[in-house]
Amino acid sequence: MSFVALQTAPADFGEMLVALAAAEGSASHPYTHSYELNADPLATRNLADVLHLLSMLHGPQPGLIELAGERNVLPEAADWFRQAAVGFAAERHYLTQLIVAAGPAPSTAGEADTAAAILDQRRAMQTIVCSDRFGCGIGAIVGLILDWQAIRSVLDTAATRIGIPVPANELPDDAATAHILANLPIHPRLDRTLSFGARQLLLQHRGLWDVLEVRKEARVER
Repeated sequence: MSFVALQTAPADFGEMLVALAAAEGSASHPYTHSYELNADPLATRNLADVLHLLSMLHGPQPGLIELAGERNVLPEAADWFRQAAVGFAAERHYLTQLIVAAGPAPSTAGEADTAAAILDQRRAMQTIVCSDRFGCGIGAIVGLILDWQAIRSVLDTAATRIGIPVPANELPDDAATAHILANLPIHPRLDRTLSFGARQLLLQHRGLWDVLEVRKEARVER
């Protein structure tokens, strides 16, 4: 899934959210491109940590997309939310397959603190997708779908390393997402609420990568 369609959407919202995801999301975090995660002899161990923590963050049900979809007030967005929920369910299944193949998370100091941090991140994301401010929830979910492209790249790296077939990405494509964004009803400061929702989601994802990087360093020091 590319960013081309979103960048040429009739409204500016698609381009705005693409820019946010590129600048503030997982793609810009150094750890996602690091040697330790992509080429190190111990990369499989580090990738297993990624898989388990991602599952802690996005595995519980109902997921963020389901929560936002339940609060959706736009009939024209209903199909998009359904497709997003089905697509993300497939991503969870893929993540589960990878976890089974990769084995347990590596032993790392501070497990209780990690679990508490992930729980706090999930609560923060649930709060933003359930916000009553029009645009926040949609912005957050679009941010999730856009940022998942960078996360999916890491998952695919893990799949290739451990010999799991890489499935197709079934999340809404850029054209479908661009259509929803371009046809949102006019609301005051909609650009702010959309960007706020997306930013809050991206912030939590970057926080996850921060935690993963700290955990990697803790294992190196042992």
